[in-house]
Formats: sequence, structure tokens, C-alpha cells
Amino acid sequence: MTDKLVIKNKEKALLVGVIYGKLDQYKVEEHLKELELLAKTAGADVVGKITQKLSRINPSFFIGSGKAKQIIKQAEELGVSLIIFDDELSPAQIKNYSNLVKNIKVIDRSALILDIFSQHAKTKEAKTQVELAQLEYMLPRLTRAWTHLERQMGGIGARAGAGETQIEVDRRLLRNRISKLKKELEKIEKERETQSKNRSNEFKVALVGYTNAGKSTLMKTISGADVLIKNQLFATLDTTIRTVKLDNSHRILLSDTVGFVRKLPHHLVASFRSTLKEVVEAELILIMLDASSNEVNEHYNTILEVLKDLGVKRHSYLIIFNKIDNENVDNKIFFLKRTFPKAIFISALNKLMIDSLTEKIIEIMDENFKVVDLCFKYQESKKLALAQEGVDVIERIYNDDHVFLKIKGSRERISQIQSTMIE
Repeated sequence: MTDKLVIKNKEKALLVGVIYGKLDQYKVEEHLKELELLAKTAGADVVGKITQKLSRINPSFFIGSGKAKQIIKQAEELGVSLIIFDDELSPAQIKNYSNLVKNIKVIDRSALILDIFSQHAKTKEAKTQVELAQLEYMLPRLTRAWTHLERQMGGIGARAGAGETQIEVDRRLLRNRISKLKKELEKIEKERETQSKNRSNEFKVALVGYTNAGKSTLMKTISGADVLIKNQLFATLDTTIRTVKLDNSHRILLSDTVGFVRKLPHHLVASFRSTLKEVVEAELILIMLDASSNEVNEHYNTILEVLKDLGVKRHSYLIIFNKIDNENVDNKIFFLKRTFPKAIFISALNKLMIDSLTEKIIEIMDENFKVVDLCFKYQESKKLALAQEGVDVIERIYNDDHVFLKIKGSRERISQIQSTMIE
């Protein structure tokens, strides 16, 4: 089901942000700026923003029912066809809004992000992942807006049985499609695992960062690879992997994957696990931040939250601040250096301080790698074969009664090999 279910190009949109809990007016306004960028990326024309202060969340409309009606009236006066909440709305709240207004769609941030991903998905894997996330999001939220899904999902088996309503038919269609997509992703993941095994002896470095932080630009600067670069949120959803030679004796496998953003939908993170596996399996993660942003700390915390959701633990991190040559960055760098004393400061676009970054990566590689000498009898052929997996064999000498190996690999892999020799 590839139809765009949320936004048609240049729909007029009204944004709604809510001040509650630890959020103040300034924070919510910053969040709405980001929501506006997301809406524009999706193709909407933002004509207004509304903030509402709440002491508690209303279970029926998220905001008070009186305020909900007021916002809808304002939307009608502005000729708006789309209201976007910065917070996630529950299935019941979506249903209540659909009952309240017929000609205006009310969606939340998650639906908006899913729509952007749907527009930007190009490969079969990305399309499958996005569609799965969309359908899992839609399933509990089925309303009149989503009915007659059999038009997109086939006719046979789509007809209602005895006493079965259209919504029930649609739910059954969605569950069947979700099951099929999950099987397709399992197959794609197995193919990815095979590719990963072939690269097991490479030092893997993963670029992660807030969307539009300049990861693709850095990838191009370091590797010289021809990668898509756009000043746009979520310009690419697919992982780019390139072999990069840092110097004569240090080579890395550098991966750049989808950018992160605040409140990424849970279903989206779950469905993109196979794509984001490059991050989980990396020996070093480069966390890239925009030095010119006023929301650096929040962006950093968002990245850490997504990494935690992915199950990334005990990895080496290196924080990189990009865009140091942007206007008004000089007065921020002093504070950033105090807050992040081990960070590297660069301009990926103008290739400033790239040497300091590559030197730091080399330093981390050397800390992580170990060179050992090993000796095997000829009858230990299985152990000999295992000792050459996932490492670089620097030297191999065949003697009369044994084979001598000098190998270089990660400390973890070397420890695994040495433990098998004791057995």
C-alpha cells in the first residue's frame, strides 16, 4: 500500500504545540519550528501555529474540548485542511477529532514523520520498512479516513463476512499485510547478515546524528563517495557504506544511515532495525551535531535515546560538532568545548579540521586493536580456520609440525580466539 495517506502537496496546515510538564513556552516554540520544517518537507504550507498551556492532558482531545473546537473554527477560517499536533495523539483522540470535523484532517507528529518517510523511500527495503511502520501505526487508529483499504490491498478475501463491518475488514487486511511485510523484512535481514559476515574483519565506524546535521556531507568529504546531499530533513533513508583509507595502515568501513529526530515514532525505529544494525555492530559511533543549532543538548539527548532503543551498549563514541564556520557559531564554541571537552570541531562542507578527526579515529582504532602471535599443530585445522576469521592475518608461516600466525584484530575478537585455544 503505497498511497500517501496523510499529506497532499501544498495542503494548508495549522500546527499545535502544548505547554505542559517540564516544557515551557520557549521549548514548545522551538519544537514547533522543527514541526514546521517537517511539515514543509512533507509538502504542506504552514499558515499558523498555536500553543496551549495545560495542567493535564485531556483524554478526549489532548487539549480541552473548548480549545479543540476553537482551533477547528480557526482552521476553517484560514482555509486549512490539515491540523498537526506536535505530540502523539491516542487512537481515541484521533477518532474524536474525526467525529468533530469532517473536512479537516487532524494528525500528529508521528503520522507526519511516517508520511515523509513514505515519500522518501526509494529502495525495496526502505519502502517495506516504512509501509510496515505506517500500517502498525494505522491499525489501532482506523476511522472513516482509512476505510475501503481493499482498493489498495486487493479484492479477493477483502469482502466482509457475515456480520463483519467495513472497519473489521480493513483491520483484517492490515494484519495480513503486516504479517507479509514482517516476513519480507526477515528475508532482507538475512541477506544483510550475509553481507555483514563478508565484512567482519573491517573496523566499522557508524555516523549517527540529528537529521540535517551534515552526515552525508562528511561521508562525501572523508570517502570521496558520490552520495546524495540535500538541505532537507530525511533526504535519504538507506544506509550508505564506504571503505575509507585513513592512511597506509588504517582502513575503516564507514556507514551513514537515516537521521534521527525528536519523538521518532516507535514503530518506525522498530521497522528500521535491520537498516540501523550497522550502528549496533559498529566498533566506533560518530555522533554528529550541528554546532550552529540552539538545541544541541536536546539533539544529543535524542540521539542517545534512539541508540538506547536500538540496544546500543558499551560502544566507543566520538562527538563531532559540524558547521563551525556558520555565522554566530564562534560565541557558542567556547561553551560547547566546556560541555563536551573531548569533542572534535569540524566543517564537513569546507573540509576544516578533518585531519584532527581522522587522527582521532586512528587513535581509537589503535586502542581497540591488538596484535598477537599464535601457534597451531596441523591436526588443529578447525582452530586454525577459526583464528583467521574476523581478523587481519599479518603473517602466516608453515613449519614442519606447526603453523605460525601473526594476527591483528579487535581486543574482543582476539580474546575469543585465545579462549578457543585453551579449550
